[in-house]
Amino acid sequence: MKAFKTSRLVTVGALSGTAVLALSVPAFAHVTVQPEGTATKGGYAVVDFKVPNERDNASTTKVEVNFPTDHPLASVMPQPMNGWKIDITKSKLAKPVQMHGETISEAVTKVTWTADGDGIEPGFFQKFPVSVGQLPEDADQLVFKALQTYSDKEVVRWIEVPRKGQAEPDNPAPVLELAAPSGSDGQAASDDATPAAARSGTASAAAQNDTDTTARVLGIVGIVIGAAGVAYGVFAGRRRTTA
Repeated sequence: MKAFKTSRLVTVGALSGTAVLALSVPAFAHVTVQPEGTATKGGYAVVDFKVPNERDNASTTKVEVNFPTDHPLASVMPQPMNGWKIDITKSKLAKPVQMHGETISEAVTKVTWTADGDGIEPGFFQKFPVSVGQLPEDADQLVFKALQTYSDKEVVRWIEVPRKGQAEPDNPAPVLELAAPSGSDGQAASDDATPAAARSGTASAAAQNDTDTTARVLGIVGIVIGAAGVAYGVFAGRRRTTA
């Protein structure tokens, strides 16, 4: 019996140690992209690439973001940042695309930020803003594969594309969700799309109909009152004649 109790205590102790270890493992952050406001299909937006430092003994000294070539963006303009050198890479597209009636055969395929100083130190994060457009109208999201380089030469590749219905990968790529244009569906959009002149004409017609109806009602009331007056006059005349 004593041996059985000892075995149970050892087992419980081992499980407790495992639980403590599991709880002590941090939930690692990763490189993400979020719009400032809303990234609307067919529009322009400013997006922020958020880069956290996950190391305790090294700084992030370089960030490379690869832009999608299946949905190339004609305009890519990074915001200048103190302490960072910015390089923009353009490449010829394997398949030119049509935008605003023009053929685009070259587009930005990568933006690289290289630290002039300490970079992103342990315990901090940095946002890298970029103005982008025109966003595609035939896509629900854009994937930006990113590479994060530390001062000790370690490179973390955030390039795994997340899949709906599946667990998040270890190194997910930043994904920008695109919103449908406002008024793209629903009856309200159809009403809003009605020309102002047509709405004004409809309102005028309705007002005219109301006016005609009122005139007819007043005319009928007048006829009834007139007939009543005539009848009263005839009745009064008969009474005087009789008298």
